[in-house]
Parts: sequence; structure tokens; C-alpha cells
Amino acid sequence: MLKSLFLPLFALATLLSAFVACNNDDTYADLREKENKQIDSFLKRGRTLRNPDNTADLFSVAPNIKVISETQFYAQDSTTNVAQNEYVLLAGSGVYLQILRKGTGEKIKQGETSQVICRFTEFDIAADTLTLSNVDWRYEQWPEIMTVTNRYGTYTASFLSGLMARTYGAIVPSGWLQPLPFLRLGRQSTSQGEIAKVRLIIPSTEGQRNATRSVHPYFYEITYQRAR
Repeated sequence: MLKSLFLPLFALATLLSAFVACNNDDTYADLREKENKQIDSFLKRGRTLRNPDNTADLFSVAPNIKVISETQFYAQDSTTNVAQNEYVLLAGSGVYLQILRKGTGEKIKQGETSQVICRFTEFDIAADTLTLSNVDWRYEQWPEIMTVTNRYGTYTASFLSGLMARTYGAIVPSGWLQPLPFLRLGRQSTSQGEIAKVRLIIPSTEGQRNATRSVHPYFYEITYQRAR
């Protein structure tokens, strides 16, 4: 009974959508083509979403996202120009990444395992629906905690607790790990220090289990900081 109180009602939309039957005429290739069109539309139109109380924006993505190549991204010292609405397309995964803040502290070193705390908002692009958020005050006491290991530049992770863990299980979507090579993970110990923050457009192939089942792309805004 108590556990059910911690699962946000708006998460039910994504749980139910995973079980909606697809048109029998749609092949997986058809669904992927639809997904690509949904991502293209999101890149063009952007999206602003208010919190459930309609008192503030949960996120605001400006329209006409400027997609840059990885070559340009690395030439810019692994940064995206937020003022120009830049996102880098990580070609190997199909993930679009915008780095709002690189963070303070140090990157996760080779061979290191660290606990990472995340605050996030998850938005189903195909359904145009908020699915999860622990940024909203009603769930702010439930930060997402995951354990992350860097093995020669390959990152693996498992959720230990939080809304993602309760909703989708322990497996961390690979899309969540794509920014880690570029982020410094520390804690906000001074008024000037700012923890790492990114925006992600994650295709179903790199997403959580409902994304994979429904072939839906998701948008995320996530902060990352190292646990104590």
C-alpha cells in the first residue's frame, strides 16, 4: 500500500501504452520509421511542459534544434552551444545530447565504480505525455540513485532506488549513460558550483523497457551528481 503511493499517477500512461497493441500491418521497420519522424518533428517544434500544478516549467525545449556532428562537438571541446540550441547527434547510438552544464568535480575514472544521484523528467515524444519526474515537489524525496562503473570507456550501471527503478526495474537505459564521458560528477558544495545537467532525445533502441516495447522515443532532462 505504502509503496504504491510513491509511483506517480502520470507514470501509468507509459505503463499502459506499452501494452497497447500495434496495428497488425505495422512491421518493426514501419514503427522505426514512425519513430524517426516523431524525433524529426520534435527537433523542429520543440516542447514546453508545465508542472502538474501549472506553477512552473518542468522543461522548455526551443523549436528548430540545431543538430551538430560529433566532429564539430569534439572541436568545441565536447560542448554544445545552448544559446544556439545545439544538440549533438551521437551517431553510434542515435541519441541527441545537449550539455547544459558539464558539472564540477571529476569524471568517473577508468576502473572506478561510483554511486550517482539523478534528478530527471521523462517525456514520451510519441504520446506527447509526461511519464515520470522526480523534479516535482511531490517526488523530490525520491532521487534516482544508480551505481556506475567505467571499464575502459564503456559505462555500465544499475538503478538502486528511485522512480525509474520502481517503474522499469534496475536496468539503466543505455541512453542515460551516453553523456557520462563528458561530465564532471561532483556535488554542489558552493553557491557558484553547478552539478552536471543534460537534455537527451533517446530512441527506443537506447531506452527503457517500455520505450523498446512500444518503439517510442523519449526526451529527458537529467542532472547527475556523485553521491557522498
